[in-house]
Amino acid sequence: MKPLIGVTSDIDRNGDTLVQTRYIRAVRQAGGVPVILPVGLEAIEDVCDRLDGVLLIGGEDVDPYLYGEEPHRQLGKVLPERDESELTLIKTMADQDKPVFGICRGYQLINVAFGGTIYQDMYAQLSEDLLQHHQLTDLDFAFHSIDIVGDSKLAEWAGTSEVRVNSLHHQAVKEVHAPLVVTAVAKDGVIEAFESTAHRFVVGVQWHPEAMVKREDRLSLKLFEKFIEAAGERKY
Repeated sequence: MKPLIGVTSDIDRNGDTLVQTRYIRAVRQAGGVPVILPVGLEAIEDVCDRLDGVLLIGGEDVDPYLYGEEPHRQLGKVLPERDESELTLIKTMADQDKPVFGICRGYQLINVAFGGTIYQDMYAQLSEDLLQHHQLTDLDFAFHSIDIVGDSKLAEWAGTSEVRVNSLHHQAVKEVHAPLVVTAVAKDGVIEAFESTAHRFVVGVQWHPEAMVKREDRLSLKLFEKFIEAAGERKY
């Protein structure tokens, strides 16, 4: 049987569930069966018992209240109901040692779930000399380079110490706590990826590999393949 992958969702302006097709396509291409999880999902523990892995997609900003901060003036829209249900998803899946893969906002929320913090607006709080991290170019295309930390899963999958990725964010991971370890940074120092040293597969990336899968980007494909492979091991 193919691994059953829960895919988180957003809410559009009409209040309807929204998931970009590119996430669903990437999961299917890697061999998983995607199941969309609505915002405000109930009976999360029961749902997690049935899932083999969970993919946390991008979206709006993370509520700074969750990591002990007041809202910065440049903070964007937050959706507390989504934050709450996804944090429970992350913690429940991690407790069961089931694969968790976070992209952009999902990556940032995994960091918060493990006690980390976020720059609410990196251009206001980190430096005005940062690279452009909110590309106008189509997300199918790589946009800036990242340096990958050696002796990491990401380095093994990439097969190199530097790759180019796409970019679409104004928030960024700030403090990272164990068992998460940083595995990639942009040329300006922005943290671009991490992984857990205590779980089979808890991985987060700041960029959008699901968009680059369309152009057969090697690392993007490998990320989804390794995620689905871990979900298919069923060692739980």
